[in-house]
Amino acid sequence: MHPNKIFRETDETRSKEFMAEQSFGMFIVQSSIPLISHVPFIFDPKTSYCETHLVRSNPIARKLAEEEVSAVLVVQGPQSYISPDWYGIDDQVPTWNYVAVHAKGRLSRLPQDKLFEVLDRQSGYFEDRLAPKPAWTMDKLHEETKVRLMRQIVPVRFDISEFQSTWKLGQNKPDDARLGAARGVREAQLNEHAQSLSDLMENLPFIDKS
Repeated sequence: MHPNKIFRETDETRSKEFMAEQSFGMFIVQSSIPLISHVPFIFDPKTSYCETHLVRSNPIARKLAEEEVSAVLVVQGPQSYISPDWYGIDDQVPTWNYVAVHAKGRLSRLPQDKLFEVLDRQSGYFEDRLAPKPAWTMDKLHEETKVRLMRQIVPVRFDISEFQSTWKLGQNKPDDARLGAARGVREAQLNEHAQSLSDLMENLPFIDKS
């Protein structure tokens, strides 16, 4: 997380909502070398845990076969380079604005007979976002396909004990400078996140400026 506290003065509720919205992140588990896995997950902001699944051959899944482990779930949001020219004031330097949440906790493997429930919840969660498209459901799989695929993956639960977040949106700059940078981000369109980041920089809807 960014060491400047002004970028971390965000309500935990918003960080949880952000995690639920993104629903994709990166597990990091310490071993002889760090183990990293990119995963979709489902997370209800009213709870303190999320569910996902891992391929059985994944090094993290192999480690979980022996014991639960400490882990960090990194969830990234919109980000972009910020040119000093966009501030409209002198003596500035380049920087990078971004949103990121780190959730720390314990990762454990669920009993294998819970796998179908986890997969059904996951697919249902994401299919609901596609409405009015008719939802894809697990019962559309042929039974032999379902059995074969479910042998290859394991259900996982992540119990979260701490949330840390950075919302680096230029709130350390004068308002006119921050808004100038927001316009620069929107006009440059350096990546697909530009519009979302620009909106956050302009409105600071989740930052307490008092």
